[in-house]
Amino acid sequence: MGKVTITEDTTKYPITMIGRYAGVCWGANTSDKEKNYLRGLNCIKSEHGRTWEFPDVYSIIDGYSAKVLREWYTHIGCLPSRLQGSTRYIDYSKNGGFKYVTPPTIADNDDALTEWSLMMSDINDMIRRFVDTYKIPVEDATMALPLAYESNMVDKRNFRNIVDMSAQRTCSRAYWEYKNQLMKDYLNALREYSEEWKTLIDMTCKPKCEKTGFCTEKKTCERKPRKGEN
Repeated sequence: MGKVTITEDTTKYPITMIGRYAGVCWGANTSDKEKNYLRGLNCIKSEHGRTWEFPDVYSIIDGYSAKVLREWYTHIGCLPSRLQGSTRYIDYSKNGGFKYVTPPTIADNDDALTEWSLMMSDINDMIRRFVDTYKIPVEDATMALPLAYESNMVDKRNFRNIVDMSAQRTCSRAYWEYKNQLMKDYLNALREYSEEWKTLIDMTCKPKCEKTGFCTEKKTCERKPRKGEN
C-alpha cells in the first residue's frame, strides 16, 4: 500500500503566500495576512498561473510501482525535482525480496495471480543468485527488476505543476495506479496538510473535462461531450 507524506518544508499557507508575492509586484500593502489571503484567492480564481509557481510541495512518495513513478516524474514543467530509491546501492533481493504492485486485473484472476507471484519470486531469486553466487555488482544485477517493484521517491514540485498534472491524471483514461492511488493519495495528503491546501486542491485540481466542459481525448469515456457536440 503506497503512502504520500507532505513534509514540513511545504508551506501551510499557499494562498497567503501567493497573495503576498502578487501584492509586491502590484505595489500593495503585504503586511496584512487577511488581505494577502484574499488577494491570493483572486489570483486562483483569475487563473494567474505565474503566481501559482511560488508554493512548493515537498513530499515523500513510498510504496508505489517503479512504473507509475516513471510516469509521475515525466511531468517536468515548472522545474520539479526528485530523488528516487537507488537500484545501484540497494539490494532489493535481500530481507525477503523486493515488494511489488499487482494490477487488479491480475489480482482478480486466480490463475494469472499464481503465475504472477511465481514470476516475481523467480526474478528475485535470480537477482540474489547473481549477487551472491556470481558476485555481480548490485547495480548490474538489479537491472532485472520489473517495473512492478515498489520504489520510493523524494519529490519537490510547485502548485502550478500539480494543477496541470491533476488535469491529466484524474482523467478516467489515466493509468489505474496513477489515477486511483498515487494522484488520489497525493491530493488527499495535501488536503490534510492544511486548510489552505484543502481550499486550493478543491478549487483547482480536477479532470480537464470538468474545467473545459467537454472532452479533448481521442478515445473519450463519454463522461462529457466532445467540443461542439450537444
